Amino acid sequence: MTIFPLSRHSVPLTALLFATSLLAAPPDGATTIELSAEASATAANDLARATVFAEASGSAPGELARRVNGLLADALKTARAYPSVRTQSGMTHTYPVHGKASRIEGWRMRSDLALESGDTAALSELLGKLQATMGVASLSMLPAPETRKKAENQAMVDAIAAFQERAGVVAAALGSKHRIRSLTINSSGRPPIAPIMRSAVMMAAEAAPMPIEAGETQITATVSGQIELLAR
Repeated sequence: MTIFPLSRHSVPLTALLFATSLLAAPPDGATTIELSAEASATAANDLARATVFAEASGSAPGELARRVNGLLADALKTARAYPSVRTQSGMTHTYPVHGKASRIEGWRMRSDLALESGDTAALSELLGKLQATMGVASLSMLPAPETRKKAENQAMVDAIAAFQERAGVVAAALGSKHRIRSLTINSSGRPPIAPIMRSAVMMAAEAAPMPIEAGETQITATVSGQIELLAR
């Protein structure tokens, strides 16, 4: 749970407000009202993540390992020419291919390589080169941690301001003053991952850059809490 100062930010953002009023009588006899407010802020998708994979099929697992490991080694060598792209080895799977009567007729091996960069042009160019021998399993654009944090803080401040405004409206309608008893703040907003799932044999031989459209992510903050009505 994150608590921010109860102040309004100077940057105007559209706040989506909603409230549910529940009158209750706690043990101390005070009248309380539960309210919720929601606000959103836009964050630029300035971080790209992709997963590429090397895959091979055959009758001998050892031969598959040599082929797949060779493709990964070549991919890592190519990626070293792009210092702004971070690489990380992913999962490796080797599993049997069954034929009639559930007999094993061969083997298939796949190894993943994760790529991440804030330089979308460099990642696009690298993916174009890797697609000549590897498949692209997924590609997603999302806000970098600092970008997301800035938008999240903005949405939270606006949601708190919206909560305060709604609390004042409700209390005034009931002819009372009020004080805030509790607040809970939550945020959400994750961009979808775009699955691609292409086989390596479908890749073009030419190293054409892979098109990437960054877009934006909507970060939403929700504030829920309880106010207590006070006698004037």
